Amino acid sequence: MIDLLKAAEFSATGPVKKDLMKTAGSNIVLVCLEAGQVIPPHPEPYAVVFVVLQGEGVITSGITENSVKPQHLVSVKKDENRGIRCNQQMVLLGIREDV
Repeated sequence: MIDLLKAAEFSATGPVKKDLMKTAGSNIVLVCLEAGQVIPPHPEPYAVVFVVLQGEGVITSGITENSVKPQHLVSVKKDENRGIRCNQQMVLLGIREDV
């Protein structure tokens, strides 16, 4: 068992990505950002689903900017741009295809 919010780690120097679990078809990570931190939109060769556990911000999916808060889910297709802009300290669960 993993308590996701207790597993969260933050850094003043930038977003923190923490690998939690690998399964046969997916890789599950915790992404933690302080207010004002950004992961610029960029494409990746895998699909991903972000689940917001804490905080508020904007998640880019393709060309769409989604304002998010806890309990929101955003899906991003393979090779589409994805990015995160944090307005209030965020903890996200990222579930991505294993490549």
